[in-house]
Amino acid sequence: MENDDVTAADGHRERIVAAAARLLAEGGADAVSTRAVSAAAGVQPPTIYRLFGDKQGLLDAVVAHGFASYLADKTAAAPTDDPVEDLRAGWDLHVGLGLANPALYLLMYGQQPPGASSPAALAAFDVLAGHIRRIAEAGRLRVPEDRAAALVHAAGSGTTLALIATPGERRDPELSHAAREAVLAAITADAPSTPEPEPGAGAAAAAVTLRAVLPRTDALTASESALLREWLDRIAGQAS
Repeated sequence: MENDDVTAADGHRERIVAAAARLLAEGGADAVSTRAVSAAAGVQPPTIYRLFGDKQGLLDAVVAHGFASYLADKTAAAPTDDPVEDLRAGWDLHVGLGLANPALYLLMYGQQPPGASSPAALAAFDVLAGHIRRIAEAGRLRVPEDRAAALVHAAGSGTTLALIATPGERRDPELSHAAREAVLAAITADAPSTPEPEPGAGAAAAAVTLRAVLPRTDALTASESALLREWLDRIAGQAS
């Protein structure tokens, strides 16, 4: 009986999320009322509260489901040998998600209370951090990882929100490309084999690279690793 109850709950959850996603796409967050969702999913309103807690819990589930589905459809390709190109592709994927699913994107990034992030936005940031880490490990990141990820996140989400807010016929088709390349120029360096790097760029890239691969070694004690991380962050920050 217990398994049957779990299966029934899962079935209700899937129907409710699917119904709420349709309402969100058609009418935005305001259309996702408990009454409308329960009618569309064929369940009683108490079922929604039992499974999701409240409307915000339901919206978080819808956004997480939509984001996961989008990534599953769009990121089947394995990473390439060029982590900067992979970050470039990730930027385009991010902007594409926003323009294809504006209501979903606004819930992820545009309608969160100060100091809070939706679960889907946190998952997206983890994907971004992975791109940044690969660039650092390749010796091509000129600023600390945290700063690079924050800069790409701010510029990418800001660009996407600006495009969503602009009527389609008035959108600048080159805006995303220009913003993307400006950010990449600010955080990445040429491949290490490139002659005559910019003054200071070599030191920053070397410090950031060593900082990225430091967790892979056990040659240092915990206190030694902490001290080395502090030195590397100082070098990277000063050089950048």
